[in-house]
Amino acid sequence: MALEGHDYAHEIMSQGPPPDDSAWPVLLTRRDLPTPSTPTKSNAEPTSASTELMLHELTDAALAFTEGHANYMTNVSRMRILKAEFGDCAAESITPEQFETWLKSKTEWAVATKNRYIALMKLVYRIAERAQRIKYNPARLVRQQKENNARIRWLSDKEEAALCKVIRRDCPERILEFEIALHTGMRRSEQYRMQCEYVDLKNGLITIPQSKPGSVRYVRMNSRVNQILSGMKKTSKGTGRVFELVSPRSWFDPAVKAAGVQDFSWHCLRHTFISRLVMAGVDLRTVQEAGHKNIAMTCRYAHLVPSHQQAALEKLVVVRKRKSASATTTATRQLKDAYNATATLQ
Repeated sequence: MALEGHDYAHEIMSQGPPPDDSAWPVLLTRRDLPTPSTPTKSNAEPTSASTELMLHELTDAALAFTEGHANYMTNVSRMRILKAEFGDCAAESITPEQFETWLKSKTEWAVATKNRYIALMKLVYRIAERAQRIKYNPARLVRQQKENNARIRWLSDKEEAALCKVIRRDCPERILEFEIALHTGMRRSEQYRMQCEYVDLKNGLITIPQSKPGSVRYVRMNSRVNQILSGMKKTSKGTGRVFELVSPRSWFDPAVKAAGVQDFSWHCLRHTFISRLVMAGVDLRTVQEAGHKNIAMTCRYAHLVPSHQQAALEKLVVVRKRKSASATTTATRQLKDAYNATATLQ
């Protein structure tokens, strides 16, 4: 095995053989190498809490890493919850079991939400480990759960009417935010970080400098969205964020509950936008360009296009009818020919 600590070994060798040859093995074992009792990254265990950093001392670096990303404000909110639970714990003393038990106690959270917390905790430890601030990474042993992304929940016309009624009653100043979400399909972070400078009313275009996939995205406005944003522009400074809030949760979640709409989140408005386009007969490629980075995501909505599927199935009926009609005609002709032949013989 090659020697680690090359300079130290070279210094020993350059001194020549010692008077007593038996001293060579002793000298060569004094290298600065990990001993079996010294934990390495792969088998390390938590060390004494007195020598460890607290978790809250590691979180700022993780948030700084996500700054500028579309989910930054969401990460800030989630990090606040993580720090409230684990912030005063020695970072290397938190066990995977502790974190998993805490997540299990959050019965109101969806699997996707829990996975986002796991991802954020992993990011905290990964950045700290890369900076050599810790030697043991307990988050590495925490596994994310499988998410069911096939579920598509959209708003029915009846549910929309009920929700609009509640919003106009309880928080009428928010109804335009709700309408923009329904008519653009923008993600929550995209809509609430939208800047006045990136709204082009003349060309009916909203620029999202950094979307969820990390690239620039352009959102087309229909006439209703253009009308709403034109009215808002008249009363705004023309710069900065379009909306004063950074999240709709303070008013949207209570409105959904009051309207009696079940199992519905803000992101479902995006599903509603895409679903309605598909059900209106817009082809999937055009829908994909309006809201998804790749066609695979849009194909989850293909079952909402009953017209072209029904037409395809009806082609089988037409073919069978033609074959059946042809077979009947042939059989009739054969029967007639046989009858005529019999009559001639008689």
